[in-house]
Amino acid sequence: MAYWLVKSEPSVWSWDQQVAKGAKGEAWTGVRNFTARQNLVNMKKGDKAFFYHSNEGKEIVGIAEIIKEAYSDPTDKTGKFVCVDIKADKPLKTPVTMAAIKADKKLADMALVKYSRLSVQPVTAEEWKLVCKMGGV
Repeated sequence: MAYWLVKSEPSVWSWDQQVAKGAKGEAWTGVRNFTARQNLVNMKKGDKAFFYHSNEGKEIVGIAEIIKEAYSDPTDKTGKFVCVDIKADKPLKTPVTMAAIKADKKLADMALVKYSRLSVQPVTAEEWKLVCKMGGV
């Protein structure tokens, strides 16, 4: 299993909206960056992803699961981009803020810190464990 982080502005798509989709999940569409696209392509069914509220909140609020691997993004008229389907798995007991991540020396090299504009990012197993611990799960 691999670990990832997906970003969404809560005013556009929030954790609560993701949770409301239930077991059928929702397509993670609208990614228009080629590095993020490649990360979507590399996702496998069963992989886990942190759900990060960007801009508003700047915090990891939950864990999602990849339930359908990459396929053509129906919102992309060029045919160059893909999406995956994700479902909410569980919320973090305590949201983990960007400030808390930056303050932890072990997380200084996390993609979330280094590549703040990238909407879909890999997360190492060690980073995953540390953030989960910080979040109380």
